[in-house]
Amino acid sequence: MSYTIAIENGIATFTIDRPEMRNAVNYAVMEGLKQFLVRIEENPDVAFAVITGAGDRAFCSGGDLSEFHSLRTADEAYPMLSKMAGLLYRVATLPMPVIALLNGTAVGGGCEIATACDYRIISSTAKAGFIQGTLAITTGWGGATLLFEKDGKHDRVLRLLSEAEVHTADQMLETGWATEIYEGTAEEGLKKFLAKMSAHHPSVHRAYKTIAIRKWTADFMRDRMIEESRQCSILWGSDTHHDAVAQFLSKK
Repeated sequence: MSYTIAIENGIATFTIDRPEMRNAVNYAVMEGLKQFLVRIEENPDVAFAVITGAGDRAFCSGGDLSEFHSLRTADEAYPMLSKMAGLLYRVATLPMPVIALLNGTAVGGGCEIATACDYRIISSTAKAGFIQGTLAITTGWGGATLLFEKDGKHDRVLRLLSEAEVHTADQMLETGWATEIYEGTAEEGLKKFLAKMSAHHPSVHRAYKTIAIRKWTADFMRDRMIEESRQCSILWGSDTHHDAVAQFLSKK
């Protein structure tokens, strides 16, 4: 199984379970995320949702290039990109708070997944970066739309995306992308982070989340995320992208 789903004590957790592939997303993981959303979107017993990765090396390394590299044209890439963008919109608009528990490094699409969450708590030893530009593409799962929507500081977001670099946990905290840095195990980090919020009734958190969702709906955020996928698919079909991916895979 490429993923696990657990619901315990009011916390629903989706774990990408492909540590040997640095928890890269493939079609099986996408289907698993869909099933996770179906189970919790209207589940009143879930107070918090968590997305994390198996092991301690990687949260998620983005899309599995060994699987998605077979998508050669814009028309071939768009269905995959837009499907994941649709899933991340559903993550962003879950009625309960969503925490990205970055147990390890997040790059590329991994950062897009984390950005869809309300909070990003990151291990002190982890790194993160929107490195899509190194492969001659943009974010394609709606990550840039989410980042511009949530951060509010245009130049900072544009620079974070355009420089396509990997940053330390401290640096990502400084940019405002990371919410908090934790030491020790991921479980300890999550417990500490949720300690204060858990003391209040889940209806309070859901009410605040509704305010944010109302704005995103009015601003057509989903449409903008899907358009981002379309834009990325055009770059995906270029020889420049395919050459960059081939070079990357040859180094693995």
